[in-house]
Amino acid sequence: MEDERKRLVEEEWNSMVSVNHQPARADFPLNFLFGVATSAYQVEGAANEGGRGPSIWDAFTCIEGKIIDGKNGDVAIDQYHRYKEDVDLIAKMGFSAYRFSISWSRIYPDGLGTQVNNEGIMYYNNLINYLLEKGIEPCVTLYHWDLPLHLDESIGGWLSNSIVKYFAIYAETCFASFGDRVKKWFTINEPLQTAVNGYFTGGNAPGRCDRQSAEPYLAAHHQLLAHAEAASIYRTKFKDLQGGEIGLVLDCQWAEALTDKEEDITAAARRVDFQLGWYLDPIFFGEYPKSMQERLGDKLPIFSQKDKELLRNSLDFVGLNHYTTRFVSHRTNEKENDYFRVQEATQIAEWENGVIGEKAASPWLYVVPWGLRKILNHIAQKYNNPPIYITENGMDDEDNDASPLHEMLDDKPRVAYYKGYLASVSLAIKAGVDVRGYFAWSLVDNFEWPQGYTKRFGLIYVDYKNGLTRHLKSSAYWFLKFFKGEDENNGKED
Repeated sequence: MEDERKRLVEEEWNSMVSVNHQPARADFPLNFLFGVATSAYQVEGAANEGGRGPSIWDAFTCIEGKIIDGKNGDVAIDQYHRYKEDVDLIAKMGFSAYRFSISWSRIYPDGLGTQVNNEGIMYYNNLINYLLEKGIEPCVTLYHWDLPLHLDESIGGWLSNSIVKYFAIYAETCFASFGDRVKKWFTINEPLQTAVNGYFTGGNAPGRCDRQSAEPYLAAHHQLLAHAEAASIYRTKFKDLQGGEIGLVLDCQWAEALTDKEEDITAAARRVDFQLGWYLDPIFFGEYPKSMQERLGDKLPIFSQKDKELLRNSLDFVGLNHYTTRFVSHRTNEKENDYFRVQEATQIAEWENGVIGEKAASPWLYVVPWGLRKILNHIAQKYNNPPIYITENGMDDEDNDASPLHEMLDDKPRVAYYKGYLASVSLAIKAGVDVRGYFAWSLVDNFEWPQGYTKRFGLIYVDYKNGLTRHLKSSAYWFLKFFKGEDENNGKED
């Protein structure tokens, strides 16, 4: 059954794009934004410098067994000290934007908003100014998982409604300090991952894992309200003067129904509801998806009328992080009501005779380019075609000390990944989806959360054992040629 479904979707895909199709810059609008992305904890380092306070990830990485290689982001790839070198490399590759996150505890070390850290303001001012000097647009994420530790210890982090107020204070400080130059703001990155892995599986900071509690839904609820409050402040106090735009970044694997049976089609739709609809439905329709309400009951918090008004259309664009896809079939669940089981959806990536796509280094990541086109079409159809920025897309290699450098740099699978997924974006745009930009993940190899430094997503190789030296991979050279309009299929090293 899985083999037949794969054959059908791949036939559909191949009918739209030649297997040998090479996406070109000319396939995208002239004003289409191409960028690269990182996050503060993964790249900055300087954990105890510049007045920065500790975050929940500083504490989480100290817990034995939480990080696969036992390492942390204290130094990371030292972008705090080497930002000019990295910005120069962005310019060399030809990207026109850099999406980075601000460390909340570098602005307010305790998260409370009582005493701003001017050294932190100065660091981000310097980074933003250097990006502009090099002709690169700074695109800022306010929250990429690194909550100030004091907020977690004192109020319970995202479980407390008070966090909405503290996030608003922090966001307003950033708008006031940087908004004269930053025109694209992303409030919160992947609230799904914070809610599920931070407050359900325990795999991410802060590591809470009562699987029967309502904590993930409460954490999600407060992230939604924090986003909306920050967006309201921006629109009320800054947008007219600064002329920027603000949105929320969500992650979603596409769920493709395994068969044409109604129960599988419904299960696949439900799976998307529990990822994307969880956050977009309240913003566009004023309530959580019906499929979540029916299965979770009073575990789902309720929006007041004031909340609904605050949330309504509280974004100028949707940020989408997308990496991979699954086939989905219905699975009856009679008893348990944890986040995954209540979805009544079996996710299928591998089966006896095959696999949904080539496998990357991370066990969850399969190369399925047609899924990106489908999720873009879904957003356009369900939510009245909002502007979309693809804020992360990429694949990883396994770190391998035994491989010579030239082999690690010759990342042909990553080149093929970007070709396929960019072709998918191009097809969506031609179908009328309002996609306005694409950010490759990641600029550099970096700290990959629970995977530590064992996985490499970067266009740029970082030599962890030899002074954190940077080397462009073949994928970086492919993008360089892509932006120049050259036809060569693969990148190459200098």
